[in-house]
Amino acid sequence: MQPAFKVLHSDPMSGARSGLLETAHGTIDTPLFCPVGTAATVKSMTPIELSDLGVQMLLCNSYHLYLRPGHGLIKRLGGLHRFMGWDGPILTDSGGYQIRSLSALCEVTDDGVSFRSHIDGSLHRFTPELSMEVQRALGSDIVMVFDECLPYPCRKEQTEGSLHRTTRWARRSKEAFEKSLPEAGEMPLLFGIVQGGFYEDLRLRSLDELCEIGFAGYALGGLSVGEPPELMLQILEAISGRLPPQQARYLMGVGRPQELVEGVFRGIDLFDCVMPTRHARTGELFTRFGRVLIKQSRYLEDDRPIEPGCECFTCRHFSRAYLRHLFLGREILGIRLNTIHNLYYYIELMREIRRSIAEGRFSRFRQQFYAMRKETEE
Repeated sequence: MQPAFKVLHSDPMSGARSGLLETAHGTIDTPLFCPVGTAATVKSMTPIELSDLGVQMLLCNSYHLYLRPGHGLIKRLGGLHRFMGWDGPILTDSGGYQIRSLSALCEVTDDGVSFRSHIDGSLHRFTPELSMEVQRALGSDIVMVFDECLPYPCRKEQTEGSLHRTTRWARRSKEAFEKSLPEAGEMPLLFGIVQGGFYEDLRLRSLDELCEIGFAGYALGGLSVGEPPELMLQILEAISGRLPPQQARYLMGVGRPQELVEGVFRGIDLFDCVMPTRHARTGELFTRFGRVLIKQSRYLEDDRPIEPGCECFTCRHFSRAYLRHLFLGREILGIRLNTIHNLYYYIELMREIRRSIAEGRFSRFRQQFYAMRKETEE
């Protein structure tokens, strides 16, 4: 079998690299940002609009789809791609993070996690085997092992115990995943998740244990959970260079523009985050010069687009004054137009990053990225 991931270019001044990741529903360019379609939808956007923006892969949440409408129903209706009308690759998370963060009750044992639904309070139990069953029923292109994501801060003794459990769950996930594979046809990829909190020795131990098991790609989980940004970069710096060079590297749930740039600088290939869509709904818009908070009174009569020079549909047709009017009036169109711009910004940022790596100038691009943000008038 041919390797799923191929490095095409490496930046001579950093760990940045560009490549191709082959999935059952198409080959994607890396580094790549994946918008989040929590409940089988990127809020306010149609699949065609996402494709037109240049979105290549979506992340959907196993926990939410398991609870509603149910993975069995989605499987009977032809799988998640058909269900949501998206024919590109889909990455699903294992449900571990949502169980910990959303459930009213959460009891963790070595076998799995018991929790109550945040929707109706019903009692459920997730195990590595069930997580694989759910993700395979959805028809995911990239499947994540079931893991435990701890909050920040967390004592080392607790983190170490969780790490042992997560490694065992990763092994059980792989065993269940391999039993579910068809003899022929579309083959999904299984990624391991490096945990270990904010202790470098535990992170390295987790990585060694996962590499011994063997996965198609490796993710860094348990970051962007409330820690200082510099601590996240410290862990990323310590671990990213040790990740297997021939597999894709995925930084989970991290999405501020500067974090994407810094992640790429350290060799990360895949990112996901709700930030561009969630912030669109709160009127926070991203530009290469910094943020625009559209509700501010300074935009009352501002006839400029969100970002001068931006080629997105929103910036080509509407002013800041109009977008402020829509936002203050709670108009649905305002959310859609904000979302279109933010997603375009993220997709274009990653496209520029890939281009700069291919041309051997990513380090210069990184310098210019920060220089432009310092010059902002916003």
